[in-house]
Amino acid sequence: MSPQTLVLIPGIQGRWEYMRATVDALSPWFRVLTFSVRGGGVDAAVAQTLEALDAAGGERAVILGVSFGGIVALRFAALHQERTAALVLASTPGPDWHLSRRHEWYARHPWLAGPLFLIETPLRLRREVRTALPSRRDRWRLSLRAARTLVAAPVSFTRIAARARAIERADRAADAARVRAPTLVVTGEPGLDHIVPVDGASAYAAMIRGATHVILSRTGHLGCVTRPGEFAATVRDFVAGADTRDRQHAAS
Repeated sequence: MSPQTLVLIPGIQGRWEYMRATVDALSPWFRVLTFSVRGGGVDAAVAQTLEALDAAGGERAVILGVSFGGIVALRFAALHQERTAALVLASTPGPDWHLSRRHEWYARHPWLAGPLFLIETPLRLRREVRTALPSRRDRWRLSLRAARTLVAAPVSFTRIAARARAIERADRAADAARVRAPTLVVTGEPGLDHIVPVDGASAYAAMIRGATHVILSRTGHLGCVTRPGEFAATVRDFVAGADTRDRQHAAS
């Protein structure tokens, strides 16, 4: 039997290369499709997700979105129910998430604020990374990989700003109400995600019928990158359970 197709939609930086560790961890169990998001809007990224699935000859797939990608995955599952075998939302901005005043200024002045954003982000992630990777050597390797990726796959500050604004414009509650696929909501620990509040991200588990919420221990926003093996195993187990329930329901 061929492996289940999974489409991975990257976060607000838009480049799939930052998800390489996640792709590698998922690949033993799934046929992983991914891409770099071309524009800054949610609907355009939904269309690109459908395009990638069609190009690969996939009828239905697990749709997995990380952070901003979770907003895209949520919209895809709401609009394309027949193509969504399961939905996975990882560290996704919640239905009431809004830009802070500082990040609103960043979004209005992306070229000026972009370097500040790059400097600020590692500082906000410092505690999470130290908890997820207690070994100094492992943290150094992660930092080196991130630096190499930034050089090889530079980000667009203008598109990052557009995606941040697109999250606010998206009607996340309405999209969640339309989802019918088995849904897994993955967050880190509440005290470790300093990018997206966990209580907001976890709200999708209550809004989507039958959804499951899993907390990855010892991590926050970057669980799929800092602990990719555990993240992939969580997704694998959920999808396997959902497939089993579907078969039992069809046989009854």
